[in-house]
Amino acid sequence: MHTARIFTQIKNTLFTIFETNLLLRIVGLFTYLKANNNVVREHTAELHKEIAERKRIQTELEKSLSLQFATLESTADGILVVDSQGNIAGFNQKFLQMWRIPEQLIASGNYRKVLRLAMKELEAPRQNVATIRELHLNLDIQIYDAIAFKDGRVFERYSQPQRIGGKIVGRVWSFRDVTVHKLAAAKIRHQALHDLLTNLPNRVLFNERLSQALAQAQKSGSKLAVCFLDLDRFKTINDTLSHAIGDQILQNVAQRLTQCLRNSDTLARWGGDEFILILPEINDAEEVAQIQERILAAFKPVFNIENYQLHISPSIGIALYPIHGQDTETLIKHADAALYIVKSQGRNHYQFYHSAINSGSSELLILENSLHHALERQEFEVYYQPQVNITTGEITKIEALLRWRHLQLGFIPPEKFIPLAEETGLILPIGEWVLKTACAQNKYWQDTLGLPSLSVAVNLSARQFQQPNLVNTVTQILSITQLDPRFLELEITESIAMKDVEFTKKVLSELYELGISISIDDFGTGYCSLSYLKNFPIHCLKIDRSFVRDLSNDNHDAAITTAIIALAHGLKLAVVAEGVETEEQRNLLRVLDCELMQGYLFSRPLSAEDTTGLLRESKSCRVNTSFLFA
Repeated sequence: MHTARIFTQIKNTLFTIFETNLLLRIVGLFTYLKANNNVVREHTAELHKEIAERKRIQTELEKSLSLQFATLESTADGILVVDSQGNIAGFNQKFLQMWRIPEQLIASGNYRKVLRLAMKELEAPRQNVATIRELHLNLDIQIYDAIAFKDGRVFERYSQPQRIGGKIVGRVWSFRDVTVHKLAAAKIRHQALHDLLTNLPNRVLFNERLSQALAQAQKSGSKLAVCFLDLDRFKTINDTLSHAIGDQILQNVAQRLTQCLRNSDTLARWGGDEFILILPEINDAEEVAQIQERILAAFKPVFNIENYQLHISPSIGIALYPIHGQDTETLIKHADAALYIVKSQGRNHYQFYHSAINSGSSELLILENSLHHALERQEFEVYYQPQVNITTGEITKIEALLRWRHLQLGFIPPEKFIPLAEETGLILPIGEWVLKTACAQNKYWQDTLGLPSLSVAVNLSARQFQQPNLVNTVTQILSITQLDPRFLELEITESIAMKDVEFTKKVLSELYELGISISIDDFGTGYCSLSYLKNFPIHCLKIDRSFVRDLSNDNHDAAITTAIIALAHGLKLAVVAEGVETEEQRNLLRVLDCELMQGYLFSRPLSAEDTTGLLRESKSCRVNTSFLFA
């Protein structure tokens, strides 16, 4: 207890001493503060200001760093920062995503490893390595370009040096993915330079490539060919079967043509049914001709479009560099002129340009321009050629034939202007005028000459026959002219009949229901199937003049003619021999049991006035077997 009391007293004494000292120190401090109050206040205020400023700076710095971080991570660009020693100093997540780099690898800070991995993905890695090396050698260079990846992506790349106090301490790279924009731009350019239907180059791109090919040919001293190709009678298909069918044909044609060409050749769609080719690096015209033969052969198989089997043929005009022209415009013009000659001479072939073509092309151009005004200027006339029954000597029918008397050029042969009328579509109003004129004329002969059973035959072109309003047009004309349908015969060729069998059967049936007679013209020259022929509501077959011409000299023609006559009789059809010019031909046909004939032996085609005189004469005196009317 004593000991404890002693420790307690000692403790109390020590506490008393400690408290006394502390109190003295506090008293002393307060005495000092009281003596130096103003100085302390000033130091305290400065201290508070410094602390506040430091807090403000720290807050601003934190805000700035936060903004920079947010900006870096929210940008659509990939950012990479490299220091002057080639180490990675910073990057954002977008950079990792764009370059598909593992975060562990880039976290290592080894720029060269990252670079090697990235280079493997690029389209041109060596070129990019060279660019980076140049930047290391020239630290103050800025670049702005684009880099392409093997997978089709495209990045815009921008790089500039990083400076602190004017000293370059590293380099900042930014990458922007512009793949979508590049693809959109490429698509727009492709559409601007290519035909949307066939995906072939259009005129603009063709002209660019031809200019390049000509420059190369001039530099190397080589030759090239420009070929203008046009589809024969394509407008008839478009107008009759629909543009949708026509579009499919054009696509098929583009595929077949492409298969005929070399990789270095250019095939373009010029417009409509026209195509144009560049054949560079050719040796001679023979090599070009071989390519054209391949093209013609490629068109021989039928085009199976939906339910149609269509025969399409091309006409091709060719101009060679440098002999036919040395510039784009001249070569295209001369190839087009050569094409015009092919079409005027029967189509389905090719023609090289030559200087004499220009005069012929000019004439055709004049005819085409004149054809547009010929109807309104009343330059057309209808001539008539009789069909004769050689047993009775009776003129049973008159065939209407179109003639064109040009005001300056005189008579234009039908073989020159009929194809032009077909191509331009003018055959439709012209054909309607012929039909109306012939029906009115036949009605006049019936009434004024007392020939109530006289018939008139009118040819229908392919384009006319395919018109959806043909039956209505014929009905209206018969109503206007008051001609009985029984005395009108419409002639179509064998090829027209077989172009679309179901359509032909439908139209012929409608015409048959009206009471109109139907004949198949130029029979034997086309590809008519006998199985279809028996189902067509027709009344007459006309033997083509090519078989009649050599009837006495060619056993094959005699056999074909005999077969046609027997076929017609077997099907209970009338049969007419065209182009009969000699007594020998007439006698042979009579032996073969063909009674109805037409040709120069009986009469040339005559004007309406002269035909009226012929009919008057024939009425009073039946045609004998050797009488020549004109």
